[in-house]
Amino acid sequence: MLNVCACLGVVQRVALYTRVSTADQSCERQVAELTAYAQRSNSKILIVVKETASGTKNDRAERNKIMSLARKRQIDMVLVTELSRWGRSTSDLRSTVQELADRQVAIRALNGPDIDISTAQGKLMLNMLAAISEFESDLLRERIKSGIAHARSKGTKSGRVIGRPAFDRAERVKCLLKEGRTVRSIAAELKISKTTVMKVKAAIGRPVIPAATDI
Repeated sequence: MLNVCACLGVVQRVALYTRVSTADQSCERQVAELTAYAQRSNSKILIVVKETASGTKNDRAERNKIMSLARKRQIDMVLVTELSRWGRSTSDLRSTVQELADRQVAIRALNGPDIDISTAQGKLMLNMLAAISEFESDLLRERIKSGIAHARSKGTKSGRVIGRPAFDRAERVKCLLKEGRTVRSIAAELKISKTTVMKVKAAIGRPVIPAATDI
């Protein structure tokens, strides 16, 4: 996307926006890629935003911080690794990118084409990319639902055994603990986490202090 600051050789003020969907994921890779790009382009990083939220959620507190900066004309560009990090909904992408453009703030995705929505071609490209992103999101949800339904039909839930097997596993842990086995060896034999073994150990009133071999 063409930006006035870039044309005049002025240092651009950029905001880095990163997002992951769940708490067990990290934004660090995205931050590293965006920071490296900003440094190569001699841009000034004003804010680095990390957000944990679904891409289909339009009202995101961290992203709103960037929109606030744009409304105050305090940034020139928003950098994202992929457009889907900014949003997956067609209507949301169209409205937020349009608002940024109205404030003369560009948005650039490192993995994707630049979009100049001042042109008919740019608007078409934005709508196409947003529609594809929304389709992929819907498809992923359908696959997850299908996987859970299949797992339940086999007597499991999200990959975990329902009912008696979980109880039997706990009993097996108790037996091995009574034999004097270490937490690490029990976890390895039963293919479960040490945390699970420690919970069972605590439940039967044994000191929850791992032996040196468990650390």
